[in-house]
Amino acid sequence: MGVLDSSFLVLPFGNDLLVLALVAQHPDGTPWYVLSAACGSTIGAAILAIVSRKLGEEGLRKIVGEKRYPKLKRRIGNHSAAAVAVAGLAPPPFPFTTVIAVVSVFDNSLWRILLINFVTRAARFTVLSLLALKFGKQVLGIAKSTPFEWGMAVFIAACVVASGFSIWHWLRRPR
Repeated sequence: MGVLDSSFLVLPFGNDLLVLALVAQHPDGTPWYVLSAACGSTIGAAILAIVSRKLGEEGLRKIVGEKRYPKLKRRIGNHSAAAVAVAGLAPPPFPFTTVIAVVSVFDNSLWRILLINFVTRAARFTVLSLLALKFGKQVLGIAKSTPFEWGMAVFIAACVVASGFSIWHWLRRPR
C-alpha cells in the first residue's frame, strides 16, 4: 500500500488507515507496521523520482502546468530537504507527489531524497501508531458502521478514477 500511496496513484489516507487498523487490532506488530509502511512509501517515492528525472524539466512543466512550475521551482529552490521533510510529514491533501517530482528533477541526490522521505514517514507512522494504540478501538468501531463502509466505497471509487487520470497524465508524453 505504501508503494502505491507514494507513487502516481491517488490513495489519500490509505497507508494511514491501514497502519491504524493493523496497530489497533494487533499492537504487538507495531514496529513492523511502521517499518513496512515507511519502506513502502520510500519505494514508491523512488519510482516517482526515477520517472520524474526521465521526464526532465520540460516534462515536469507539462505535468504541473506552466503557471505552477515557476512558483514551485522558486519555493523549493535550495530548500529541497525541507520540502521533502514537510511532504513526508504532512497528511493529504499536501501535494507529496508533486514535491518529490519537482525535487527529483532539480538534480538532488536520489539517496538524500529517499533517506529524508523514509525518516519523516517513519516518524509520521510512529505518531499515528501511538494514536492508534490509544484510540484505535474506537476508530475500528466507527469503521465497522454501515455509513462509514458506504462512504469508503464511494471514496475508493473516486480514488480509482483519480488514479487512472493521474497515470494517464504522467504517461502522456509531451510532444
